[in-house]
Formats: sequence, structure tokens, C-alpha cells
Amino acid sequence: MTMTIAEQISMLKRGTVEIFNETELTEKLTEAAKTGKKLRIKLGLDPTSPDIHLGHTVVLRKMRQFQDLGHKAVLIIGDYTARIGDPTGQNSTRPILSSEQIEQNAKTYFQQAEKILDTSEGKLETRYNGEWLGKLTLIELIQIAAKKTVAQMLQRDTFKKRLQANIDVYTHEFLYPLMQGYDSVMIESDVELGGTDQTFNNLIGRDLQKGYGQKQQVVITMPILVGLDGKEKMSKSKNNYIGVTDEPNDMFGKVMSISDDMMENYYTLLTDLPSDKIAELVNSEKTHPKKAKVLLGKTIVAQFHNQEAADAAEAHFEKVFAQKQLPDEMPEFELDTQPVSVKQLLQTCKLAASGGEVKRLCAGGGVTIDGNKVTDPNSQITPVNEMIIQVGKRKFAKIKTAN
Repeated sequence: MTMTIAEQISMLKRGTVEIFNETELTEKLTEAAKTGKKLRIKLGLDPTSPDIHLGHTVVLRKMRQFQDLGHKAVLIIGDYTARIGDPTGQNSTRPILSSEQIEQNAKTYFQQAEKILDTSEGKLETRYNGEWLGKLTLIELIQIAAKKTVAQMLQRDTFKKRLQANIDVYTHEFLYPLMQGYDSVMIESDVELGGTDQTFNNLIGRDLQKGYGQKQQVVITMPILVGLDGKEKMSKSKNNYIGVTDEPNDMFGKVMSISDDMMENYYTLLTDLPSDKIAELVNSEKTHPKKAKVLLGKTIVAQFHNQEAADAAEAHFEKVFAQKQLPDEMPEFELDTQPVSVKQLLQTCKLAASGGEVKRLCAGGGVTIDGNKVTDPNSQITPVNEMIIQVGKRKFAKIKTAN
């Protein structure tokens, strides 16, 4: 990609919140252009859950832009920092994950991140921070800790709020930002990317690099993608997320469920459309909101699947939701005709992962069986042939019986 430094800065600034600082970024890009050096672009991900959602892809997409400019992405899987637990945004201490949980979650991260990043030789370096953090001696840890004061650590919003509310802050939680910052030292990063909730951690990396005699990394922060509820950040635990491994129909349907005023944010952070085109799409006087949202949904589905899947997802949505028809295809499950509880039925048909989820779905009015709403998860249902079960707006199952 041949672009002037000014054009590169303009592209990289899109969708960002802050750059610490732009002058240094310009200098690094200019030096790289003159010398042919590849900048090392760092992004750390703690494998605290097995799935990556669109909120994670905001920074992954920015990392891909740097790759397209000829630089190297350094993706750090925080197998070691995940054992401490990032206190960011938490009003209580995070539970410490087991090694088995971390390893299982980490396995899926590379596969999912590769849907966005360029994995060709020389473009991506993947590391586990246990490589160096697991080898630290006590004296080395003390030397790292000696580079920051307690007063500086207490400037972190998360810690201040908890202390003001008389909620304990444990000593090990101070270690997290220090360990994440030490990652920057060990890989000698030139730029670190992160959400605005990671600003404190990323700036610690700058401080530690200076303390170790390295040139300081530039920190670029990205906004937090709002979840489907339009209120809180996208999160699997809040069930307001779109997963990068979601099926096309589900992914498209979730995009169609967002409010109209969220479209500009999603277009800016999740697509490559030019700003003037986005302005036209989100202007209801120039583009009907449904048309704009359909294009957004298809664009996102095409990124993670393909254009054919995007077209099919649009057709499926129009048939099932706009025209209130059942989908042509849905998973089928063979059952006998013995009465079964709604709770067991939904889990058997893979429409819910647990009894607790069935209870929540029923309480929210999201379960219908042959068109009849079911509110009691313990009620008994006698399966009949061709019975249709629907959960929410997008999940269906058909029952087949021997009789």
C-alpha cells in the first residue's frame, strides 16, 4: 500500500479516541518509510472466554491497517496475565482462571483473530506472555514494581472507585498493569493498541520502556463498541454481543436488531466505508434506515463469511421476520412421544445451554412451541411430529417423532 505519511496518519486516526502521541507516530512512520523498518504493533488479549466478538475486532481491524502498511502485528495471548485477572472496569476482584481454562480459551483465539489479521509470513507474530513472565525471579519482579509508585497506581479509576466505595483492592491487582507493560518491554513494541478501558495499562508500557532504556511505544486507544442493548459495552457475559463465529443468519439478524442511532458507530468501527458514504447512509433524509441497516448487516456477514452468505442471510431475514414465515431449513431432532419438560426439550434441541438459560428465556417471553408462548420451564410437553420450537427471533428447531 503506497500512501504518504499524512495519508497514513489520516487512515490510522479514523475511529480512534486518542493517540499518545501523534507527533511520535508520525516520526515512527517516517523513519520506517526511510529505513524499511517494520514497526512492531502490539495487541494483548487475555483468554478469559473462548470467543472473540465484534467488540474485539475494533482493535484487530486497526492492527490489520498497520499490517497493510507493511508493519508487523504482534499478538500477545495473555496466558500468564489472565491468571492475575485484569481489574479494568471491575467493582470486585476478578476470579483467577485455572491453567486448563486459559489453555482451552487460548486455542480458539488465534483461529478467530485470523479472520481479520494477515497471517502471511512476516506479517504476524504470536506470543504467549508466559514465555517471559513465567521466568521472572522475585528480584526482577521487585525491580519492575520499583518503577511505579503506589500513588501513581491509585490514579487508576477502577482502584479509586473501589476504595471510595470501601471495596477491597488486593496487592496482586497492582501487578496486572505492570505485567502488561512489561510485555511491551520484552517485545520492544513501537505501537500498542487497545480500547479506552486499557489506556492506563498501555501507558504503563510507555513508562516501563523508558525505565528500561527503550524508545517509548505510541499508544492508540479505540472506543468501546456498544452492545446490542445500546447501553453497555459488547460482552458475552451481558449477552449483548455478535460473535465472529456466529452463523450468517444469526449475525445478520443481530445487526438488524440494533437501534438506528448506533449505525454510525458500527459503520465507522466495523467497516471500511468512507466517512462521506457513512454520513449519507445514516442520514434518514438520504437513506432509509432499514436499507442502511441491511447494508451494514451484509457488509459484516461478508467479512466473516462471504457475499453469498450475506445475500442468503438477507433473504432469510426478510422471509422469517418481515414476512413472518418459517425458515426453509432448521435443525431437526428425533424424540419419542413421552412427555418432557420445556427445560429438557430446549437443551436437547440445543436451543439453550442450561436450565438457567431456559428459565430466563421463558421469563422473558422468548419461547414458543407451535406458536404458543411458554412461560413455565418446568411445564410438560408431549412431542408431536413436525412440532416447531422457536427461541427468540432467530433460533428454530423441528421435532420428528416415530409415530
